[in-house]
Amino acid sequence: MAYYLRFQRMQHGMSGHALARLLNCARSSISRLENCEAKLTDAQAATLDREWNTGGTFTIMLWYARLGHDPNWFKNFTDSEGRASVLKIYSGQLIPALLQTPAYARALLVEGREPGIDALVEARMARQKILTNDSPADLWVVLAETALPCLVGGKAVMREQLARLIELSHLPNVMLRIVPNTAGANPGLDGPFKVIKVKEGQVGYVEAPTGGRLVADASEVDGLIDRFDRIGAVALPVDSSRSLIKHLMETMT
Repeated sequence: MAYYLRFQRMQHGMSGHALARLLNCARSSISRLENCEAKLTDAQAATLDREWNTGGTFTIMLWYARLGHDPNWFKNFTDSEGRASVLKIYSGQLIPALLQTPAYARALLVEGREPGIDALVEARMARQKILTNDSPADLWVVLAETALPCLVGGKAVMREQLARLIELSHLPNVMLRIVPNTAGANPGLDGPFKVIKVKEGQVGYVEAPTGGRLVADASEVDGLIDRFDRIGAVALPVDSSRSLIKHLMETMT
C-alpha cells in the first residue's frame, strides 16, 4: 500500500504537502505512510478513493491489510512507543517490557530461544528511557495479579522484578494498578493490548503468539480504550496495588 500511495501521488502530480492537506495530517505523516511506518485510516482511504477515483482500491487494500500479519509490526510499534506522550497497557501474564528488569527480560528471551539475546536485552532497556527522559511519557498500566507470582528466572529474579515495579510506581508519570485474582471474570481475560497516543492521534496494538497487529482505525482504538477502562474498574487502587506487590515479594523467600 505504501508503494501504491506514492505511485498514485506522483501520477496525480501532487506534492507531499498537498497530500497532507488533503488527508488533514502533517507532512511527516505522509513520509511515514510512504515508508511503511504508518497505515492509512478508514477515512483517509475513503478520501483517496474519492479524490483520485480509484474505484475503492485503497479501502479494499486497507481491509486486506488488516486480515494479514504485518512483518513490520514491531518496528512500527516501537517507533510509535518512542514518540508516545501517553501509553495505556494491559497485561495478564507477563510484566510489560517497559517495566522489566534486565534479568527478567533475559529469562523471557532465553526461553523464547531468541538469537542475539544481549543486544535484545539492551534494546529493551533502552526503550524504557521514555519514562525518565526530560519529557517523559505518562504510563498507565493495569496488570493481572497472575503475572506477579510467576517465577520467571527464579525467585531472586522475580523478587528483583517486583521491587522494580514498586520503584517505578512511585514515579509521578507511572500509574500501576493490579487486577486481583478475586476480580473473577473480566474483560482482561481476552488478552493483552496497548493504546499509544502520539502527535498524529492514537494507535492500538494487540498482541498474538506469532506477532502483533497495529490498530489504526479510530473505532477499534476507542474499543480498546473502553476495554482498558472496564478492566481498570475492577483493579485495585494504586496504593493497594503497591501493597499487594510488596506482600507477594515478601513471600518469595
